[in-house]
Amino acid sequence: MTKVFAGAENIISSLGFTSDENIGNIIRGKSGIVLDDSGMYSPSILPLSKVDHDRLESIRPLSADITRMERMFIASILDAGKRADIDLSSPETLFILTTTKGNIDLLDPVLQAKFGKNRIYLHSMAKVITTYFNNPNKAIIVSNACISGVLGIIYGERLIRAGKYKHIVVSGGDLMSEFIVSGFQSFQSLSEQACKPFDRDRTGLTLGEGAASIILSSSQGIFKETPVKVLGGAGSNDGNHISGPSRTGEGLLVAIQQAMKLSGLTPEDIDTISAHGTATDYNDEMEAKAFSRAGLEEVPLNSYKAYIGHTLGAAGVIEAAISLQSMKRNMLFRSAGYDHHGVSKSIHVIKENIEKEVSTCLKTGSGFGGSNAAVILQKI
Repeated sequence: MTKVFAGAENIISSLGFTSDENIGNIIRGKSGIVLDDSGMYSPSILPLSKVDHDRLESIRPLSADITRMERMFIASILDAGKRADIDLSSPETLFILTTTKGNIDLLDPVLQAKFGKNRIYLHSMAKVITTYFNNPNKAIIVSNACISGVLGIIYGERLIRAGKYKHIVVSGGDLMSEFIVSGFQSFQSLSEQACKPFDRDRTGLTLGEGAASIILSSSQGIFKETPVKVLGGAGSNDGNHISGPSRTGEGLLVAIQQAMKLSGLTPEDIDTISAHGTATDYNDEMEAKAFSRAGLEEVPLNSYKAYIGHTLGAAGVIEAAISLQSMKRNMLFRSAGYDHHGVSKSIHVIKENIEKEVSTCLKTGSGFGGSNAAVILQKI
């Protein structure tokens, strides 16, 4: 069976514009979440994790007809491309873009007048990105709530195994916008303080924005640093509720078990879990039940949401990229915001950075509509 390798990762977030910059800040315990008092959102002061777009534009100047979201995608892909010997314009290379809302800021009439109303459609955004790289293939867009990023990695892995493409760039991105903020406020799910995943005192999620890219390939030799293997992954749906997760964790459990079956692993083989961990009451409780039922109670686990916020369609790619760095550095990163156990099941939430061998990582995601996904990464 064809092996699938993953590496050359880039991360753009409130913590920086490269993987090294982001990981350095995570190791130092720095969070990119700050109180936003710009007056753009209601309430007027809200903890958010926002990219420094002015700095990004100065570092990566592009033509004026490139939107803010497209700039993040392009900048992330360019940096990832420098970390592998890959021709981004080759017909053997496919782009998979994961996002929930794409150019959602073009709902603003001023921006819509500048870029055109059709640019708000995801396929139009994707065309701009592939055209920039002179890639002849039609990009595949994965937009399935907050599991989009993990699903993008799974889909890419399967396409390579099927022999459809030699290389796939999986890039995820989402923007902060009034539309996004108001939508989560309608669910009364936003916290008035930085989020605290799995903690007793959690009061809701913190929104973020960002982009990330990971290159998948059937060739280990294209990577300038040692990549990891993508062993397998699976998706599932609770069939339970339009916005609330299963109360028993059934859907996520199915995704985890299928991912382990496809990978030929058992719970004892998993060294760490990168959980979804939004810090909402129902999500964290559901995840804890799923991990417990899967026999993963003792596996060190973290959520990165208290560092960079919930980045929606980018989350799975950003957090998988952080997990790749965790494996390469043999370091388990602290789950920021966690002080007191706050779920009904016993899980092993990481309280401090720990240097240890990290060979195999389970990355999970869960989202609206009862969607779930899990993928397993392993050192070569």
